[in-house]
Parts: sequence; structure tokens; C-alpha cells
Amino acid sequence: MINHPELIVSLPAANITHAAVGVIQRDNGLVLLAERPVGKPWAGYWEFPGGKIEMDESPEQALKRELFEELGITATILYPWLTRTFDYAAKYDAVGKLETPAKTVKLHFFVVVEWQGKPFGLEKQTISWQNPEKVAVAPMLPANAPIFTALSLPAIYAITNLSELGETIFFERLKIALENGLMMIQIREKQLSAEDLRLFTERVIEVASPYEAKVFINSDLPLTIELSAAGVHFTAQELMHLQARPEGLLCGASCHNEQELAQAEALGLDYVMLSPVQATLSHADASSLGWESFSDLIADYALPVYALGGMQVVDLHAARLHGAHGVAMQRSIWGKC
Repeated sequence: MINHPELIVSLPAANITHAAVGVIQRDNGLVLLAERPVGKPWAGYWEFPGGKIEMDESPEQALKRELFEELGITATILYPWLTRTFDYAAKYDAVGKLETPAKTVKLHFFVVVEWQGKPFGLEKQTISWQNPEKVAVAPMLPANAPIFTALSLPAIYAITNLSELGETIFFERLKIALENGLMMIQIREKQLSAEDLRLFTERVIEVASPYEAKVFINSDLPLTIELSAAGVHFTAQELMHLQARPEGLLCGASCHNEQELAQAEALGLDYVMLSPVQATLSHADASSLGWESFSDLIADYALPVYALGGMQVVDLHAARLHGAHGVAMQRSIWGKC
């Protein structure tokens, strides 16, 4: 069992209802959804399991209690993930009678990867394992719907390193990484001319396409649109000048401090990279954050965060314990350079 040191939630606070929510996830990526039973507000809507955090109870304690009461399972490994605030409008029935009053909820999401027992609807609720990218049940509780985009982002994020590897070795290792399950790649090759970048990007997309891996392009929105890449990644400087996120694309950004994180959240980006967590060759002179500062910066944060800087695949567990969605790598993911 993993215990996360955390503050106890003091209730009530500014009329906000705090709730702990569990994304119970199988090894194959399927997540457990539950239909709210008759007699509860929003009956018939689907949601991730969880419930209200009681007085002097931590979000993790509340989630473990709720999962045992609702599903009969004991969560043994769970990672702190996103924190999102949602305003529910008042809900009325067909004749205008108030069914559910307006309220603000603060949802503390955890990803649960190991548990004891077999989930069963102890409150007579229907449960269903679903693919986050192809959810087949509806309607979803409004506060839960945006979570599926975040769940579609893999935990391992690779950044290209053509400049150090050379073209032949890079594409050999890209194919190996894709065969081993790599599903998200960022093209970042500042040394290339516009034409060479276009040709390189076309080839990466072509190689990645059979694996359905997502390809992002760093700093080049027109090329992203032209080549129908999955998304665009903004530098921290670009992020701070961005007025609105592009529509129809996944969007991420590099962040190094609280102000940049706040800007990304305000724009509603799909993820951020926070760096440098540890010493890295790319930014040898930069002071590393360390895991504690990393964790402090993303406490109560709404977007998925990738830890960047000196990361290796073996760091994923530590990263997730500190609230990260995953790890991003430019060197170790491709083997020795």
C-alpha cells in the first residue's frame, strides 16, 4: 500500500463541495464507469466512482472509503492526478420544481491501478469497463466528460533527438520504440530548415501512423495543420503570448514556473511539460526543481503534467506518486546517444 502525505481537507470552505474521484484503470487502459442509481441527483448519468470528502478526511482516505462502500474493492496503489473545479447549475424537473440546487464541486482525481476484490455495484448501480477514447455509455456527468481527453494521453512522451542520433539511427530506434508501445512523440528539431523539418515530420508521421501514435510538432502551428498532426506544442515564451488555444488540435506547452502553469490552465490546454525536474544535458545551467518542488507546483492543478528533465522510463512510478501524468524524455527513450 502506498500512502501519500497530504493536507486534510477542511470543510466547508466557501460553499465548495470537495469530492474524491477514482479512475480505476486496467492494464489494457480500460476504465470503470458507474451509472448513478435511481433516487440520487443526476440519476442515469455516468461517472467515475467516488464521493464527498468528509470532515477531517484526506482525499485519498475518502476515495478508499467510497470505493469500498460503492464497489466492494480496496484500492492498494493509487496516484494523485488532476484537481478540477466544476460549477453545477440548478436542475429543475418538467414542471419547474427544483431537483438539484446549484453548487460548486472540487474534484480530486486519482488513478487507481491496483485493488483487491472484484468491482460490483453495491448501490445497485450499473458499472461498465470502457475505452476512454471510445466511450459507449451516455450521458456522462458534466464534470467527468473532459477527463477522457486527458486519459487519451499516454504516460510516456518521447521528444525526437535527430541532431544527436542522426537520421538512420533515429528511425531505427523510433521503430523499436513504437514496437515496444510508444504512443506519443514530439518533433523538436530547431536545427532543421523549414523544408527539412517538413520532410522529417512527414516521415515520422508515416512511420508512427500504423501504430496510431500521436505526433506533436513543436512551435509550428501551420505545419501541424498542414500535415494533420495530432497536436502542437508551444514553448514557454509562446505560451505567455498566446491569447487563445487553437481549435481542433491537441495543445500542450512547456512550463517552468507557477505563472506559466497558470497561463496554460487558463487557456485550457490539454497538457503541460514541467521542467527541469532533474539535471539535463539540454539545460545544463538550469536549476533543477526536484520532486518536492515539482509536486508543490502542480498541487491542485487541472491539467495533465509530464515531468521533463533527466527522466527515464523507470522514473514513471516516482513521477506519478508526485502528481504527474507521465514522463517526457529526449534521450533515454532512444537508448544511448
